[in-house]
Order: sequence, then C-alpha cells, then structure tokens
Amino acid sequence: MAKTALIMKSQRVPKFGTRAYHRCKLCGRARGYIRKFEMCRLCFRELALKGEVPGIVKASW
Repeated sequence: MAKTALIMKSQRVPKFGTRAYHRCKLCGRARGYIRKFEMCRLCFRELALKGEVPGIVKASW
C-alpha cells in the first residue's frame, strides 16, 4: 500500500506537466500501471481473475 502523502501528491496539479505521473486508483501503486484500466498490474490481475473487468478473459492456447 502506498503512503497516503504520495497518493495526495500525485492527485494535485503539478507545476509542470511533465512532472505528473499515474497511480493505481485502488491501491496507489506507481509502478506497473496500465493506462487503459487506470490500475496497476496486481489489481488488474486480481480483478480479471474474479471476472470483474469487462471484456478480459484469461488466455489459453
């Protein structure tokens, strides 16, 4: 779990646009972020396996 201070810091508008960065909406993780779903890879995998992310199915071949 990310520090609350870092989550709040990422939500405010930065002085320069290039300083902005993404964080997971659920846990606040900054790394492994998937832009399309606005969450980190760990939360994405957990929700996808539960079937809570629409249109995502586990690959099998």
